[in-house]
Amino acid sequence: MGSMQTTVLGKTGMEVSRIAFGTWQLGGEWGAFDEQQAVSAIRHARDLGVNFFDTAQAYGFGKSEEVLGNALRDELNRDRDSLVIATKGGINPGGERPRDASRAWLRRGVEESLRALKIDYIDLYQVHWPDESTPAEETASALQEMVDEGKIRHVGVSNYDADQMAAFDRTRPVETLQPPYHLFRRGIEREVLPYTREHDVGVLVYSPLASGLLTGRMSRETTFESDDWRAQSSAFQGETFRRNLEVVDRLSEFASARGNAVSQLAIAWTLAQRGVHVAIVGARSPRNIESSLAAADIELSDDELAEIERLTSDAVSVEGAAPEGVA
Repeated sequence: MGSMQTTVLGKTGMEVSRIAFGTWQLGGEWGAFDEQQAVSAIRHARDLGVNFFDTAQAYGFGKSEEVLGNALRDELNRDRDSLVIATKGGINPGGERPRDASRAWLRRGVEESLRALKIDYIDLYQVHWPDESTPAEETASALQEMVDEGKIRHVGVSNYDADQMAAFDRTRPVETLQPPYHLFRRGIEREVLPYTREHDVGVLVYSPLASGLLTGRMSRETTFESDDWRAQSSAFQGETFRRNLEVVDRLSEFASARGNAVSQLAIAWTLAQRGVHVAIVGARSPRNIESSLAAADIELSDDELAEIERLTSDAVSVEGAAPEGVA
């Protein structure tokens, strides 16, 4: 195994790699993918020392969970405790209730995830999106029941704000938060990160590369397949896209001057923020992984962080996909 940087994920006490492998790209919302390549990518990440893998029931309704479980099957059978498997539930895109964190739907989701992954327990179960129509007490107590039953070990939330976490905390502690965070989407800095730091909540950020914007591989001519959610997103069109690509060009120059790819710089920047424990990165093939993992070893000085602030000061803030559709 590689010597990946690790950290303790807040009050969960779990020791996890600072880069988690995410599997959203294996659910079909990003266009087609080659399953064998995906399996190779997951195994390569594991060989390089990643022990933390994040998926969700909603990524292709179990498809992504199945691919992940199959890729890690040998080790899951042989040494289950060496892997930290995180998944999410509580949404039903395309259903009558796109967000459903009710006791019944969460229970059903946990059982379906256990079956898709073919495991006996889930290390970290996360409520995928806040559901305003279910009381926080119902959601939190349903998850605590499943902890008591041994089906899940730790409970987290995703896309919650500080007030939503506080409401959940009144019934049982929020142990982790999975928010979107990248150089073009910094909303969590205002209230969310101060809350998680104060309450020792483990933070694993998703989309550190802004859904591809910060890879340095896009240009104004970039287009997306019709079944890729980015084809509908304002972040990848028109003036917003053009202006942010200019910011990426400046960041790329800065990164290459210090011997890094812009994607590495973007991941390292998220990990340098106080209270961020882990960055989730995805890959559909093995070759992109090594570069992403190396980002965990990049130390950015205060001067460099200040320069990144300067280079991104005119960036346009963007939103992402939600269960109801795309902003």
